[in-house]
Amino acid sequence: MVESMENVAKLDVELTVEERNLLSVGYKNVIGARRASWRIMSSIEQKEESKGNESYVNLIKGYRKKVEDELSKICSDILDIIDKHLIPSSGKGEANVFYYKM
Repeated sequence: MVESMENVAKLDVELTVEERNLLSVGYKNVIGARRASWRIMSSIEQKEESKGNESYVNLIKGYRKKVEDELSKICSDILDIIDKHLIPSSGKGEANVFYYKM
């Protein structure tokens, strides 16, 4: 869904309310899943550190770093789309407020 909405956003046309909501929900779902993964990995990492399992801690840190990198890329992608395509093609008013809040 995110890829499809990305393609729609890059058409440089003003999105309808439904399209804006789909874009927002798509990114919230993608980001929410990774944030949940990050929280779980951080919890496991703390438990393993308290047990003294350094080999597991290092492995978990590597996975957590991958999730952080994915989150960073996703966030920079949507910010780029908002800045370059959505705000310039939106009219004044409600759409602009929506994008700035996003």
